[in-house]
Amino acid sequence: MNPLYAYDAPLIEQHGLVCGVDEAGRGPLAGPVCVAAVILREDRVLEGLNDSKKLTEKKREALYPQILDAAVSYKIVMVGPEEIDRLNILQATMMGMRQAVEGLCPAPALALIDGNRCPQSLGMPARAVVKGDATSACIAAASVLAKVTRDRYMVELGRQYPQYQFEKHKGYPTKLHYELIEQYGIQDFYRKSFLKKRGIV
Repeated sequence: MNPLYAYDAPLIEQHGLVCGVDEAGRGPLAGPVCVAAVILREDRVLEGLNDSKKLTEKKREALYPQILDAAVSYKIVMVGPEEIDRLNILQATMMGMRQAVEGLCPAPALALIDGNRCPQSLGMPARAVVKGDATSACIAAASVLAKVTRDRYMVELGRQYPQYQFEKHKGYPTKLHYELIEQYGIQDFYRKSFLKKRGIV
């Protein structure tokens, strides 16, 4: 058995419905942080499912519809720059995770959260799984949904604002991105709190 599914199997046997939760986009200077929660069907094994960071863009895009098809339920939440600036990135991510889990129907009996902490007040047992996207099938599935959704959003933003070349860096703090910010300034889709730390705002 795929080791990611082998990790989930005893938890599903013990608890029933188990969801995986992961995010994409905590580090960028622009755009939302995207959170996904997924409950996978027990009778489907997705070939090649893995931590989204270990997959090519092409493989992630191919897996995306397969994950939706293999999901009992899924929810994707985007938390925008204003909320990130208001709450801070950690709390904004935790809020997104809470909203994603609450959006699942049927509700899971256990939430597996990628990372070293769980959102408070989830209303169900939760377990933090460090490097969960490379450990658990349902967290890996959530990582792919979050990453693909956010990347598509940033590519679309790049079409609207071609001067920032978001299709190349997806909003992450690259040398090119800093040069473009210096040239064209900042817009509402930038995280002011992140730029402040770097002395740009």
